[in-house]
Amino acid sequence: MAQYLLLLYNGPSHMQDLSPEEMQKALEKYSAWRQKSFTKDGRRLAADAGKVLRPQAGKPRVTDGPYSESKEALGGFYLIEADNYEQAVEYALVNPHLEYGGTIEVRHIFGT
Repeated sequence: MAQYLLLLYNGPSHMQDLSPEEMQKALEKYSAWRQKSFTKDGRRLAADAGKVLRPQAGKPRVTDGPYSESKEALGGFYLIEADNYEQAVEYALVNPHLEYGGTIEVRHIFGT
């Protein structure tokens, strides 16, 4: 079975308007989805901006952030198994991230 990454993107105000009760319900939905048999791993990324390494004048340069023009940032991922892209997309379509206004990118992992 092939493996796919579901990359979860969201805007800066993602889920900020939820009440504590609504937030708890959302967390329960994410947790339940993560327990599905096709889900092998998943993590939320830390709130920090991380580090970016790029070559510059033949040497690596380390900077803060990924600072891009995008209005969305990578907020987490799931590793899933599926027979093909179509099935991976079917699994992604029922992920609660879409319900809360997020974007999901589905990527096949090379060599699997």
